[in-house]
Amino acid sequence: MDFMAAKQQHKPFSAVSCYDYTTARLVAAAGVEMILVGDSVAQMMLGHDSTLPVTMDFMVTLTEAVRRAAPQTYLVADMPFLSYQTCIADAVRNAGRFVQQAGAQIVKLEVKRSQLDIVRAVSDADIPVMAHLGIRPQSAVMKGTLRAEGTTAEQAYELITLADEMVRAGASMLLLEGTAREVAAIVTRRVPVPVVSCGSGPDCDGQILIIHDILGLSQQPPKFAKAFAGLAPAMSKALEKYARQVAAGRFPDDAHSYHLKPGQMDLLKTMLADISGT
Repeated sequence: MDFMAAKQQHKPFSAVSCYDYTTARLVAAAGVEMILVGDSVAQMMLGHDSTLPVTMDFMVTLTEAVRRAAPQTYLVADMPFLSYQTCIADAVRNAGRFVQQAGAQIVKLEVKRSQLDIVRAVSDADIPVMAHLGIRPQSAVMKGTLRAEGTTAEQAYELITLADEMVRAGASMLLLEGTAREVAAIVTRRVPVPVVSCGSGPDCDGQILIIHDILGLSQQPPKFAKAFAGLAPAMSKALEKYARQVAAGRFPDDAHSYHLKPGQMDLLKTMLADISGT
């Protein structure tokens, strides 16, 4: 999909954050235009209380799997904690791994003003950058909580001017997380690149949610998430039914079993008789 054209034509696009081959196949088949392999996998699939524990190698492996599942879908790779904060050389090298090894088309970095040089260097290396502004989960440990961003005039001005600077530094897209709707709308109108909303209102060029929130599998979804299905009860019932049938000896049955080819049982009995001496 041409996201610049979509912005210019005011055609909103959808994005989903997911982490595995099977799910990504379904996301792509549904016609979703963009997939993000997010470091939120640390919480959603590994049970951590933050995004910080996931490693670069782990994220590359997941991104490779999603690319195999969705070869035609625009793929965003999330740069994990300490994959780009240490130095510019590390940032370029690790971003390059996502593109060269995993087939990503753009890398996402949670960035602040002091990291403009990182955005510039990665972009100068011909690696497209999605600058993640607003709520930045990798920095939430320092703040102690996740709070909506841009809710005061001062915060809004800081975020709007930072968005401008990120684009001038070479960012090809922006992602705004947990940003006041009015501020997200101003950013979207001001910048010439596509802006993706993660809980930042309907006025951005695209929208993204985590697959678990969409399917109703999350235990504590954020305020901005909407469940478009309630699969958790159905999955629980299916698992309970499976466990009961196994316990009762009703699964597996003959129809779910493999069998010897016709005439092979008599031959097998003869062979067993030879080794048993009977």
